[in-house]
Amino acid sequence: MKCFLCKSNVEDKPTTFMVDLENCIVIVKNVPSQVCGQCGETSYNNDVAHRLEKIVNDMRKAVTEVAIINYADKVVA
Repeated sequence: MKCFLCKSNVEDKPTTFMVDLENCIVIVKNVPSQVCGQCGETSYNNDVAHRLEKIVNDMRKAVTEVAIINYADKVVA
């Protein structure tokens, strides 16, 4: 697969996804990703992107200020 920004090769490797929801910062570790070896651009396949969206939406109701989740451990219905 090629990077959509610089057209260099990408490699599959786990990364960390972070988002600030105003009331909570969500950190998801060990997310399956495609990372460009040249420019560092990170992308996700559709299944991973949908699962990240579900995790983030679930955490919008969190009472905590920081949530750290291991992607492989998070059960999503």
